[in-house]
Amino acid sequence: MKEMLISEFAQYLQEEKQVSQNTVQSYCRDIKQFSLYIESAGFDLLSAGRTQVLEYMTKMQKNGKADSSIMRCIASVRSLYNFMQIKGIKASNPALNLKTPKKENKAPEILTQTEIEALLDAPDGSTVKSIRDKAMLEVMYASGVRVTELITMKISDIDSDLGYLKCFKADNIRIVPLGKVAVEAVKTYLTAARPLMATKDTQTLFVNCSGTAMSRQGFWKLIKKYAKMAGIQKEITPHTIRHSFATHLLENGADLASIQEMLGHKDISSTQVYAKLVHGRIREVYNKAHPRA
Repeated sequence: MKEMLISEFAQYLQEEKQVSQNTVQSYCRDIKQFSLYIESAGFDLLSAGRTQVLEYMTKMQKNGKADSSIMRCIASVRSLYNFMQIKGIKASNPALNLKTPKKENKAPEILTQTEIEALLDAPDGSTVKSIRDKAMLEVMYASGVRVTELITMKISDIDSDLGYLKCFKADNIRIVPLGKVAVEAVKTYLTAARPLMATKDTQTLFVNCSGTAMSRQGFWKLIKKYAKMAGIQKEITPHTIRHSFATHLLENGADLASIQEMLGHKDISSTQVYAKLVHGRIREVYNKAHPRA
């Protein structure tokens, strides 16, 4: 019953809620972990109540789980029980109105423009793989796309002549400009590398060594490798490049509304965090440079 229920829930998230594949996988993984915990206490997803959900939350806290991870796990469980209520499987939602840990609003990690240049220059273009890596990094920094958008991008999503790319998320499509350096990197990849890497029927723009679409983990490892080569000491992720894209645009005079559109943020408040970050850095520069600060 459990596997069937989780499968139906995943289908519901995809078809009716139209959430991303990555979110579906995260929710299902959280629910499976919750299920294993309550099964060890003699319960299942149908019989579990508020006490079991609270005990699971306490266990995660004792095990040192980050507050953000706990919040996501409880959100996953709450969403499952909402689905079970809709289907008439369970009368109440035991995860409803739980007081989850307050998420700490940390400033996003960004790279300086010097660090970004070092990262983008790290792939030397001596192999087909480094030609691909150069193109991927250039496209991500030039457009600020999410890692999922990058690795699922198709060849037809980039217009090299006009210099833009199309990004798809759920039922939304946005058009993002692409700079000359990124366009040239993609052209080089398409002519000198991709024909030697991709399988015949693969439509995905960027492919792995097996010729098929690259995974999120594969791209994460790629960034770690080149960050080390570039001598970058910060702990970076693919999202660090997206943060850097937005912050550098702001520092060079771009307006928030345009950045919001390029990032695909539905709410301007998601974009405003970059403005706060830039203002904070201005204050830091002022304090260091002004003789009477």
